[in-house]
Amino acid sequence: MPADRGQGPTISEVAAEAGVGRATAARTLGGYGYVSPELRARVLAAAEKLGYRANALARSMSTGVSHTLGVIVADIGNPFFAGLLRGISDTARARGFDVIVLSTYENLQQEIAATNVLIDKRVDGVIVSSAALDRDQVAHIRAAMDRGIPVVLVDRAVAALDLDAVVIDNRDAAREAVEVLIAAGHRRIGFVWGPPVAQPPSTRRELLAAASASLWTDGERLRGYLDALDDAHIPFDPELVMAGPKTEERVVGEVGRMLALPDRVTAVFCTETDGMTGSLRALRKAGLSYPDDVALIGFDDSAWAAVMDPPLTMIAQPVHQLGAKAAEVLLDILGGAEPARTMHTLRSQLIQRASVAAPPE
Repeated sequence: MPADRGQGPTISEVAAEAGVGRATAARTLGGYGYVSPELRARVLAAAEKLGYRANALARSMSTGVSHTLGVIVADIGNPFFAGLLRGISDTARARGFDVIVLSTYENLQQEIAATNVLIDKRVDGVIVSSAALDRDQVAHIRAAMDRGIPVVLVDRAVAALDLDAVVIDNRDAAREAVEVLIAAGHRRIGFVWGPPVAQPPSTRRELLAAASASLWTDGERLRGYLDALDDAHIPFDPELVMAGPKTEERVVGEVGRMLALPDRVTAVFCTETDGMTGSLRALRKAGLSYPDDVALIGFDDSAWAAVMDPPLTMIAQPVHQLGAKAAEVLLDILGGAEPARTMHTLRSQLIQRASVAAPPE
């Protein structure tokens, strides 16, 4: 009997038990090269008898394949990313791949560190929801690609990277939501949230320039808001666009400011969950209610939005499909498909409930 080193049996011990050479056992257990059916069966039987468990890192070093995908997202505690990860893992598992997940909290330095971890782990491919904004911030992603690791973007595109990106129709979704508010009679429509800049833009040009330097999703949703205003010939008012830090507390203050304007907002379009919760707090603080005093529409539908009283009108993103499609694209590339280097756009759905009504007289 081999000595118990607390590490389990080795390939050499499995080979001895099966009566074959070490190279034959290694090829069988590593899943590469040719081994006759008879010898393969003997090795697998010996491995089962001894309780052998392959060392994934060692196997990847010998075969170049780890059957592992790396995933980098902003916040695994966020319900949106949790649903996206479920889609990725379900699809990966069905095709024999494991998933390593790292969270960055929208911090580029943490994203760089996470990418280096995945490179060191020898993952076969990476799916990333990147916080990078321009070509000066993507060296870590290019480093992975230079090592032969394919990368697929999810949830957001990065203009400096010519890669496959799996996203939703952010601009069209925002436009549709604001059109619903306009159809109800609203013209003073707040946008929460806008670009995270220290100085709020005072012109449309400044606003679009700031949006171009922000996360892709933020910019697309802002453009959809402006599209709807333009189509209805409603003048853009910079006072109705929140700018600054993207926090719930900031939303409370900014929506409170919009409610205190002489010609106050009568509707608010929220592009994130924290934007909606902050808006609800601001209404309560001002002694107002929705939809009678202020109409509300938000992004990222969830169970809590449906049980609010009244229930909230929300944009539902196909989060599981988003993750599944990203994994599918990456796995196809790993299987030999040529990268399409295109935007794979999925449709969202506006779930109309009871948070929109005509503006007060």
